[in-house]
Amino acid sequence: MNESAVSRRGFMAVAGAAPAAAGREPVVVEPVTIRELKAQADPIRIVTMYRFEPEEIRRIQAAVPSARVEIAICASREEFRKRLPEAEVVYGSVSAADLDYAPRLKWVQAGGAGVEGLDEKFRASPIVLTNYARTFAPGISETGIGMLLCLTRGITKYYFPQFQQRQWKPMGSPKSDHHVELVGRTMGIVGLGGIGAAMARRACYGFDMRIVATDAKPLPKPEYVAELREPGWFPEMVRQADVLVAAAPHTPQTDRMFNEAVFRRMKKTAYFLALSRGRLFDDLALVRALKEGWIAGAGLDVFPQEPPPSSHPIFDCPNVVMTMHTSGWSPDRQVRLIEVFADNVRRYAAGLPLVNVVDKQRGY
Repeated sequence: MNESAVSRRGFMAVAGAAPAAAGREPVVVEPVTIRELKAQADPIRIVTMYRFEPEEIRRIQAAVPSARVEIAICASREEFRKRLPEAEVVYGSVSAADLDYAPRLKWVQAGGAGVEGLDEKFRASPIVLTNYARTFAPGISETGIGMLLCLTRGITKYYFPQFQQRQWKPMGSPKSDHHVELVGRTMGIVGLGGIGAAMARRACYGFDMRIVATDAKPLPKPEYVAELREPGWFPEMVRQADVLVAAAPHTPQTDRMFNEAVFRRMKKTAYFLALSRGRLFDDLALVRALKEGWIAGAGLDVFPQEPPPSSHPIFDCPNVVMTMHTSGWSPDRQVRLIEVFADNVRRYAAGLPLVNVVDKQRGY
């Protein structure tokens, strides 16, 4: 069956899944039914409050040369609601109250990867939700590796302070543990999605690390991962990890899962990296772990409260590297965002399965 044989009105009958990202095969749920419908002549109407650049709009529209794609960029919530009655697609988010204005809405493209803030009315609706899973992974994983190197090589703890004082002197000795190597160490990853898989590949192939991981989904084990198990294996994984990575989505099951008991179970020489959602870890328990030497250090791009107040004790910990939830930023990331959305608009127009469809009940 060719693409033109299926209308976008029929796309609700199929379920999409993960895109073909590097190092992981796509998983596509087979269509349960596909109805033969004639192509629709009316345009695809997309309503958003996101300020697309003119060239980005042209790229999205060019993805569907056989149909007209109208993108209404709204400057206020009032204008957004005035345009919702004509919208088939929303780029961004919709609230429960917005749904009363959107009788034709079939698909929402979230502007990010995390979708934990869904309200119950939208969660229960038949509207398809897609996100940007894996789109931010390159930059986030590069930041994660950078943080880890700053910690293991003593760059932030020993040498940044020297630089500020205009000094240059070695710390420790050639045999002391002021400088640690990653080769042969074990990285334990919670969540082998986009961020987790990218971290695993870089750590395995770039630093000869052994990778172990847990994931709630029944994923095939990649060749660069030594062990991949269900979440119940997490306590055992913690004990053997030299680097423990929080890369899971935030759900009721993962809320504050990195807590005092976990930090106490870690090796004293181990490092903790928080790269996906700040509410996965207990920040005050982490502060105690850092100050009392339960673990060697932490790299944080996310935090439970963002930004943390200036009085927060995390700023008193010298063995921490922090960035401000910006690890996924870059001009290249923006190009990928538009490419993913344009491809999904093409799929929607043809009635094909969308990529990055979110299970709204599970929250990812």
